[in-house]
Order: sequence, then structure tokens, then C-alpha cells
Amino acid sequence: MESGKRKREKQTKKMKMKMNNNKRRRKHDHSQQTLPLKPSSFLDKMKARLSSGHFRMINEKLYTCTGDQALHYFNQDPYLFNLYHSGYQQQMSHWPVQPLDIIIQWIKSRGPSLVVADFGCGDARLAKIVKNKVFSFDLVSNDPSVIACDMSNAPLESFSVDVAVFCLSLMGTNFPSYLQEAHRILKPGGWLLIAEVKSRFDPNNGGADPNNFLKATCDLGFASVSKDFSNKMFLLFFFQKKKKQSSVKKEIEWPQLKPCIYKRR
Repeated sequence: MESGKRKREKQTKKMKMKMNNNKRRRKHDHSQQTLPLKPSSFLDKMKARLSSGHFRMINEKLYTCTGDQALHYFNQDPYLFNLYHSGYQQQMSHWPVQPLDIIIQWIKSRGPSLVVADFGCGDARLAKIVKNKVFSFDLVSNDPSVIACDMSNAPLESFSVDVAVFCLSLMGTNFPSYLQEAHRILKPGGWLLIAEVKSRFDPNNGGADPNNFLKATCDLGFASVSKDFSNKMFLLFFFQKKKKQSSVKKEIEWPQLKPCIYKRR
């Protein structure tokens, strides 16, 4: 028979083994609980990267095709439009100043009686903030207040609006036809407000000379009232439709606005 001392030693050894096993089990269980955090964080980063990549692809497409081609592109798959605007809002969140905010303040300062046409309205933010009557146009409508159309063919009567807005929306290669449409629907003395990405007007890096753009827009039948090149991200142009239009039609030489093309990674 084993002595009492030997039995106690065996029992002590078993208890230590059991305690060590429990510690390893608890450590394993804890690691199992914390493991999902890393994959979740990784997946979030991958989703953000994929979303950003899709936005760049769609953005480049819109800068290098005509308005009717873009309309057909989104009509084939409206989900791409949602993807684009999600990426657009993400990109704009990094801008310290939003050009649309400046335009909104300008409209507010002139009262609610002005009728506005917002070309490339996105989520129709302008219409939701000002008290004016606003016609909101974009390629796809995800909101009852947004009219889906090609911006070169807006469903409005001639001489029917006081202000036409293009906020970062002169994207198609046929952008002059958008401005021609704005000229058609504006009343004599009506306003044309344009905000565009600054790099598109950098002649030292393949962009258009802003003076050539001003001249072409004036040849269309507008007078240049003011311009603001002070912001690092965008330019602002304020035009007014001439009350007396020239009977002589000029051949307008439009500069090519530089498309926003992203570097391949």
C-alpha cells in the first residue's frame, strides 16, 4: 500500500495538471474571442479600398464619355450610380471647403424668389437647403425630387429659370452642350454658376486655360461677372446671361477640360 505521503503527492500533481489545463483552455477561449476583431478590421479596410477603386473607375468613365453614354451606362446598372455617389461623398468629406456651400449662400443672399436649375445635383442637397424652387437634374433619380435626364436635354421651357448651377458636374466630353442648354433655359439676365476642380484648369499640367474657358462661355452669350481662384481644390465662375443676344452666331472654340484620371496603383 502507498503511504499517505505518496497519495498526497499524486493528488497534488493531478490538481496542478488540471489547473494548467484550465489556464490553457481559458487562454485559448480568449484568443478565439479576440480573433474576429482582426479579420473584421481587415475586411473593412478591403471594402473601403474596393469601394474607392470602383469610384475611381466610374469617375474616370464619366470624364471620358458623353452625357448620353453616361446615361446609358447607369441605366444598364443603376447600382453603379449609388456606388459613384457614395465614393463622391467620401472624397468630398476631405475637402475643407465645399463649393456647393458657397453657391447655397449666394442663392440665399438673393432671396427665395429665384428659380434654380441644379445640373448634376447628386442627392439634391441644394434643393433641400434653400427655400427656392429648384429643378434637380442628374443621370439617375433615387429621390422623387430628382429628374433623371441627359443634362444636354433638360425638360424645361426656354427662358424659365433664374439660376443654372453646375457644381463639379461638367464631366462629359460634350460639356459645351450642357452650357448651351443652360443658356436656353435661363431668362435674360439669369445667372450661370460653375464650380470645377482646379486641376482641370491648370494649363501647366494639361488643363485648360481658364481665360479660354471664360472667352468661350462669353461667346455663347454670357458676361463674366466674377471668378474666384483662391481655393486650392476648385475654381468658381459667375456668369450672367446677356439681355441682348448677338444676331451673329460665332464659331466657339471650347477648350478641352482636363479629365480627372487617377494614377494606376
